Amino acid sequence: MSAEEDADLLLGGRLCLHQAPRGHRAGTDAILLAAAVPGDGKGLLIDAGCGAGAAGLAAGLSRPGLDLLLIDREPEAIALATRNLARNGLNPRGQARQADLLVPKSRRAAGIEDGQAPFVISNPPFLDPGQGRRSPDEGRARAHVFDDKGGLEAWIRACVALCAPHGEIFLIHRADRLGDLIACLKGRAGALAIVPVLPHAGEDAIRVILRAKKGSRAPLRLRPPLVLHEADGRFTAQAEAIHRGEAGFDFFGAA
Repeated sequence: MSAEEDADLLLGGRLCLHQAPRGHRAGTDAILLAAAVPGDGKGLLIDAGCGAGAAGLAAGLSRPGLDLLLIDREPEAIALATRNLARNGLNPRGQARQADLLVPKSRRAAGIEDGQAPFVISNPPFLDPGQGRRSPDEGRARAHVFDDKGGLEAWIRACVALCAPHGEIFLIHRADRLGDLIACLKGRAGALAIVPVLPHAGEDAIRVILRAKKGSRAPLRLRPPLVLHEADGRFTAQAEAIHRGEAGFDFFGAA
């Protein structure tokens, strides 16, 4: 079996992603998150809670000016992220380190210093403890449900801490938690730009992609939505181009 046969191929086949056979599997959310990073981005990008590394790897493959630091607390995820960095030729400018994102002491022990990354991207767990039905698969449950260390607010606080002064934070999350995201960023980051992600035109958003600038007090802007699918189920032209790594989000504008 070739390396490609036991992996998922993303970005039109340019990203070869080895993932755990069970549990959470990266896909559209990771690709959309990566596409939010500016195409001319330079410097360090941290993928906070990276899993197998899909979002960080996708961003790195399309943006040669970025160095990558992939962080996750699960040793299995870091093993996969390390393998994926090597498989995709990103070792010279990419690292994967095991650390508990929510514990500053754990981050420091892994050699991860606060305030060093011009870009931080993250796809936080969707649910707080006790919210919704927990998956019987423990790997999927850990990816989707926060533990008892402070939930979304602690996760956002950690992402902001890792971000350099005036750096940018990009998040993808459930649309129904937009209010929580905004509340968690208040006083920490501004210049918020929010892109609703709709499954079909005219439907409610299922995701939001949010960009924030650390330390900024600029006002929030609601940007045009991204529609994923045509009526027949095919990707829209924009969504298809993003999934192939041929387009990003150019509608955040200057802030």
